[in-house]
Amino acid sequence: MAFDYVIVGGGAGEATLAARLSEDPAISVCLLEAGGGGNGVLVRAPVGALAFLPGRPVRIANWAFQTVPQPGLNGRRGYQPRGRALGGSSAINAMLYVRGIRQDYDGWADLGCDGWSWDEVLPYFKRSENNENGADDLHGDAGPLQVSNQKAMRPLTRAFVAAAEEMQHRRREDFNRGENEGVGYYQVTQFHRPDKNGERCSAAAAYLLPHMDRANLTVLTRAQATRILFEGKRATGVAYRRGGDEHHVMATREVILCGGAFNSPHLLQLSGVGRADDIQRHGLRMVHELPGVGQNLQDHLDFIQGFKSKDSNMYGIGLAGMVRLTREILKWRKDGVSMIATPFAEGAGFLKTDPALERPDIQLHFVVGIVDNHARKLHPGYGYTCHVCALNPHSLGEVFLQSADPMAPPGIDPRYLSDGRDLQTLIKGAKLVRRILHSPALRPYNHRELFGVRDNMTDADWEAIIRNRADTIYHPVGTCKMGVDDMAVVDPKLRVHGLQGLRVVDASIMPRLVSGNTNAPTIMIAEKAADMIRAAVA
Repeated sequence: MAFDYVIVGGGAGEATLAARLSEDPAISVCLLEAGGGGNGVLVRAPVGALAFLPGRPVRIANWAFQTVPQPGLNGRRGYQPRGRALGGSSAINAMLYVRGIRQDYDGWADLGCDGWSWDEVLPYFKRSENNENGADDLHGDAGPLQVSNQKAMRPLTRAFVAAAEEMQHRRREDFNRGENEGVGYYQVTQFHRPDKNGERCSAAAAYLLPHMDRANLTVLTRAQATRILFEGKRATGVAYRRGGDEHHVMATREVILCGGAFNSPHLLQLSGVGRADDIQRHGLRMVHELPGVGQNLQDHLDFIQGFKSKDSNMYGIGLAGMVRLTREILKWRKDGVSMIATPFAEGAGFLKTDPALERPDIQLHFVVGIVDNHARKLHPGYGYTCHVCALNPHSLGEVFLQSADPMAPPGIDPRYLSDGRDLQTLIKGAKLVRRILHSPALRPYNHRELFGVRDNMTDADWEAIIRNRADTIYHPVGTCKMGVDDMAVVDPKLRVHGLQGLRVVDASIMPRLVSGNTNAPTIMIAEKAADMIRAAVA
């Protein structure tokens, strides 16, 4: 088989790019996805994320990766769930629509990434977006990606926002206008049109699934890429496994990697592109030495606090909750306005741990249920949790080959808290969160504080509990970073340095992590990439 473009999937960029390129009937596109179709009821019902996230007792649409032991986390292995279906992690995430802030993208441009400043990427955010609140100078209402207000927010979440306001944090109605300091409610990537109201709008549901009948678009699910095929320095196709057999698909123009911060560098390394020491020690043939492949891994390390509650009007394990959930399922099937449409993380906060800071350095996710160890440890009864993460991490990690076997997982080492500044930010952030949780507006919901947090904790106490409990909030980026320096993997047009016919279009190209969630920026990257790819052959 031969196509103009072969897209190797896994990320939100996969669906976006395949749909945009195949709009031209003269262009043929083949998409390879290791997982399934991403359109089952557990994907469409947002509450189904609870089935995907834990990755056990069985993995459902989830790679369920683990890190190597982390010295900064007392030797614990971190857990790294990533979506394995059309739409990638947008099929299993909390659906939060967050772009980041102006300084993020202007910072990319300052690093030599021409064309990636805030003003230059904003049109692509707007192009992608169909916002329930309508169009204005910063938002779109005609794009494929449905961006919705929450359908059935809990009173508890409103109490959280009131509590933060009691602590003198400002209220913000829109976190996507180039600045985001304040507290409020997340918008979500969720359908708001009547026929699908309240359903998850993954990147696949937005861009790809409506166009699966295009004659010039071939989508192969359950097809795991094993290596990129090269003729000299030119990528010519992809080898993949499907149904136990190996197949080849050829690309007459380009191979495009959209596997995300773990799978894209891993496939490059398996294909002989990366650091020589990392590749040759596994007996693989070098194609092109590129030392930045797999380096520059950045992630938002997250710490959780919370309370058990006697109020049952939230997610939990108990008879009252089960009865309510049954009613909510019927409501969701009727009109989508239901708890089944929850993102769980209903409350938002982007705050400064020091008023002198130029921009927020922590993000809060307020969750209407008890989340412990990525929902893998269950608590009977009811309660809530509040996450805090350090928005601008200084700790940098890597993704590396553990084996020449393409079916083996990549090695993932975020090196959490290897830079002490991240620990200090989390300690200050945790203290700030606890003050909010103990404010008058939330006291009626508070029964018993969880996870060993208590009064009169010293900084040493906070450090100990953070090292024992912190883990990812699911925002890995940077391992095929864009730039012009010696460690850059792709140029500002996302072409792999030193090779022909090969691009990377996913969150791995971010030179620095954005100040927020990564789904919306990844879709923006793919929208912009589609224009650059079309321009290259115009």
